[in-house]
Amino acid sequence: MEIIVKDTVDEASAIVAEILLRQVEEKPDSALGLPTGATPLGVYARLIEDFRNGRGCYNLAHAFNLDEYLGISGTDTASYAFYMRENLFRHIDFMQRHIHIPDGSAADASAEAKRYETQIAARGGIDLMFLGLGRNAHIGFNEPGSPHDTRTRRVALTASTMEANARYFEPGARQPTHAITMGIGTILESRKIVVLATGIEKASAVAASLAGPITDAVPGSALARHAHTTIVLDRDAAHELDRILALEIDA
Repeated sequence: MEIIVKDTVDEASAIVAEILLRQVEEKPDSALGLPTGATPLGVYARLIEDFRNGRGCYNLAHAFNLDEYLGISGTDTASYAFYMRENLFRHIDFMQRHIHIPDGSAADASAEAKRYETQIAARGGIDLMFLGLGRNAHIGFNEPGSPHDTRTRRVALTASTMEANARYFEPGARQPTHAITMGIGTILESRKIVVLATGIEKASAVAASLAGPITDAVPGSALARHAHTTIVLDRDAAHELDRILALEIDA
C-alpha cells in the first residue's frame, strides 16, 4: 500500500486524476470503477480539463459505476447515472455502450445485481478502481458489518449515510433507502485501487481503515488485503493518521 498526503484537496485530486489518466494511456481499453459524491468532483473536473487540452482518450475504455440508488430512474437528477453524465461522461469521449451503471429502476434488484456482476466479469474485472471513503469508512455502499467477500448486491442504507447524502435531494423528496453496490469482494478483485479521502470529517475513517485491525466493522480496512492500493489524502484527512503512523509526507 502506498499513502500519499498532499497539502490541499486540489493537489490530492490532481494526483488521482493523473493515476486514472495514465491508466488509460497505458491500457486504452481499461475497465475503470468510478464513484460518485462530493469527493470525486475535483478529479472529474481535472480529467475534463485535460481532455479539452488534448490529453486523454476514453473511447475504448469501459466505465463501471460503483453503485446506484434503488427506486429511482437514471433520468432522475438525484441518480448516480445523472451525476456521472453531468460531471464526466458528457464532457469526454466515453462510448455510450461502454458506460455501465446498475439500473436503479429494476423490478428485481437481486437479478440486476447478478447481471451487473456478470458484466464486470465479462470485461475481465476492473483494471483500476477509484474509491472514496465514507465518514463511517464505507466503500461504495458497503456499510459497517459488510463481509469482505461480498459481491454486487442490494443493500440497505444506514441512517448516517442517508443523512450525509440528503443534500443531493430536493427538500421534501423521497430519499432512497436501498441501493445496488459492488461488493467488497468484487472491489478487491480489481487489479489496482486508488482511494481519495479529503477533509477533517474523514480523518477518523482514514485512521480506522489504515491503522486499525482488518474487520468487517470497518469496510475501509479491507483495503489492507489488496497488494496494489494507493491512498491519496489531503492533510486534514491524514490528521489522525499522522499521530498513529510515522508517515513520510509527500509535500
